[in-house]
Amino acid sequence: MTRSFWFIAFLFHLGVLANAQSSTIQERLGYHADTKLLIIHADDIGVSHSENIASIHAIENGSVNSGSIMVPCPWFPEIAAYAAEHRDLDFGLHLTLTSEWEYFKWGPIAPRSEVPGLLTEFNHFYRSRKDLKANASAEEIEKELRNQIELALKYGIDITHLDSHMFTLYLKPEYIEVYKKLGKEYELPILLNAEYLTLFGQDAEQHINENIVVDKVYMAYSPDFEKGMADYYTESIQSMEPGLNIILLHAAYNNEEMRGVTSNHPGYGAEWRQQDFNFFTSDACATLIREENIQLITWREIRDKLIKGQK
Repeated sequence: MTRSFWFIAFLFHLGVLANAQSSTIQERLGYHADTKLLIIHADDIGVSHSENIASIHAIENGSVNSGSIMVPCPWFPEIAAYAAEHRDLDFGLHLTLTSEWEYFKWGPIAPRSEVPGLLTEFNHFYRSRKDLKANASAEEIEKELRNQIELALKYGIDITHLDSHMFTLYLKPEYIEVYKKLGKEYELPILLNAEYLTLFGQDAEQHINENIVVDKVYMAYSPDFEKGMADYYTESIQSMEPGLNIILLHAAYNNEEMRGVTSNHPGYGAEWRQQDFNFFTSDACATLIREENIQLITWREIRDKLIKGQK
């Protein structure tokens, strides 16, 4: 064949590649570019029995269609058994490196002697991101997170994605590289968002080029709780734009167990989590999603179409 043929073929290849790179994630998933995609995602599953049963109820009977599990937490075996029996549901891992509650504690899955930089003097994870960042090496973090993933697989969980509890994996570029490495190795999408990367002082463009990127993350903070969670979520859904959106919520019952877990903590307490549960199990929420022409999507669909589907 002539050189001109190969040159034209090369230009065609470049054109196809450029078009693929310029496609929105909606189009890559088979939707129209104007589609408002939304994952309604329950965090912190496994932290307590209250969190587990409320989250399961919200998935089975409400609008929640995804969740992530904290492997090191005390009630992990309960939710792991449920997830193993319901492998069609959308459960990822809430990769956990901190133990933020005052009295309710957990530590690593990896042998403690192998991850000393993750531990307080009492052999728990640190409460704060600041302490984790000051003490934990990327090597220790990778070892611990591998152990979390492998334990979840051993329990029979069909892991659909990875995300990061308290966004601790956004704290340093080397932590983000571990996060990306594990996603690639286990063929799982990871939650990356440019706004949050920037918030944690990272160069967003450096980290999102080759990953599934969530365009907008909605997560309530204390001022939103003070105004009312239903108002916050209603406004968020009504203002949603085309792209891949995710609402991060924390569903639990305001019972004695959850009040004990979250005692002396200024945010994300038992009443906060009850209000999350109330909204996302309400008819008003389901109606609002329909009225706003929002397409619900799961991490499973993203994993299977954009990662495993590429093989």
